[in-house]
Amino acid sequence: MSIVTKSIVNADAEARYLSPGELDRIKSFVMSGQRRLRIAQILTDNRERIVKQAGQQLFQKRPDIVSPGGNAYGEEMTATCLRDLDYYLRLITYSVVAGDVIPIEEIGLVGVREMYNSLGTPLSGVAEGIRSMKSVVSGLLAGDDAAEASFYFDYAIGAMQ
Repeated sequence: MSIVTKSIVNADAEARYLSPGELDRIKSFVMSGQRRLRIAQILTDNRERIVKQAGQQLFQKRPDIVSPGGNAYGEEMTATCLRDLDYYLRLITYSVVAGDVIPIEEIGLVGVREMYNSLGTPLSGVAEGIRSMKSVVSGLLAGDDAAEASFYFDYAIGAMQ
């Protein structure tokens, strides 16, 4: 739930107007909107590069994944792995725009453990793939932008462990 929605819901539950502190937090959120949109645009514009390079890093760190018997063995399964990385990058981009982990949590993590376990896909490999994307993104962003994006990558990584 965004800071705006959360503040309104809390105020309404108490039948009151927004407090000065809530208004300040909303103002800060709105003011950071340009930065969040810029980050999302960079991630979106570079998504193919991010996923490709992250996949290369992942497969180098975890050759077992692309070896015979691995979850990304063969062209089709490798493509599926990269598709999943792209999916998590998209959710992270949504979260950056929202300024909240809710898109990652509600869209990407509900049932993910069960799904990957049923497929025999190690969550550690998924986490490593997201960590690799974070590494690639750290070369595209700097300062506060990198810190903002890193927060959401770290959240997704933590959820996979």
